[in-house]
Amino acid sequence: MDPISIDVRSIVKKYSGLLALDHISFSVPRGEIFGFIGPDGAGKTSLFRILTTVLIPDSGQATVEGFDVVKDYKKIRKIVGYMPGRFSLYMDLSVEENLAFYATIFGTTIKENYHLVKEIYSQIEPFKRRRAGKLSGGMKQKLALSCALIHKPVVLFLDEPTTGVDAVSRKEFWEMLKRLKESGITILVSTPYMDEAGLCDRIALIQNGRLMKISTPADVVSEFPFELYAIQSPDVYQLLSDLKEYPGSISVTAFGKSAHLSYQKEKIDRTALIDFLGKKGHGSVEIEKINPTIEDCFMDLMSATSPPAPPLKEKG
Repeated sequence: MDPISIDVRSIVKKYSGLLALDHISFSVPRGEIFGFIGPDGAGKTSLFRILTTVLIPDSGQATVEGFDVVKDYKKIRKIVGYMPGRFSLYMDLSVEENLAFYATIFGTTIKENYHLVKEIYSQIEPFKRRRAGKLSGGMKQKLALSCALIHKPVVLFLDEPTTGVDAVSRKEFWEMLKRLKESGITILVSTPYMDEAGLCDRIALIQNGRLMKISTPADVVSEFPFELYAIQSPDVYQLLSDLKEYPGSISVTAFGKSAHLSYQKEKIDRTALIDFLGKKGHGSVEIEKINPTIEDCFMDLMSATSPPAPPLKEKG
């Protein structure tokens, strides 16, 4: 079994008395891509700031490569790379100047560690004299990742790195992460995009500062406890409301033009459901049995969990 790279035990963080992190516990083996999946305000950024020694927890303990996040913060900062969700490099400095600045902070040079970022940086090197503020979203992303890697970290924290980036750049970014994993780097990544969950080795589903489930993406989907149906009707908003009244309905969620119905029985009676919806004024009803996605599982866990105190919107 691989050594533990990140170990978190009952971490609590409050802002003005409101819980942002509610006794969070998990561990990440060395060399794993571990994903935190959840919406804005779920607690992802607060957790990442604690693990990168930017915030101090109110209680609990956490270590990164064996170093305590409070007592050993200086040692942790030398061995981790951190890419915050908001682009935080210097807009008025050029691409090359930003990378050189971050290398200097960690007592190294671009030349000395160029091999660490060559594959990523080579894609933006033709624009090395362009100001960072003038880069596209995808190029800013590559520059930020290069700056996070230039000092040869052993653990990489990426807080919603693909937010606001086009689909092609998102795909390229995750391909880069896979190659970084192969080099032995432990990667902790957060994302609001459920489709990125399947690209992680394991995922943690988080909502309102609470961990709802930790498992592999395949196991999360396979453990979905109900039958799932995609149902369409011209009036999708009314459809959502009416399906909640159908006997045997567990949960109903909007997915694009469809309503996803979680049903407690083995097989739905399509004729009975169409008749039920017809009496509610729905015509042209389409029913399809489907396999659940990570998002379906997340929504099911949310509906099964009693809501805690109102969540705090994370700063930054």
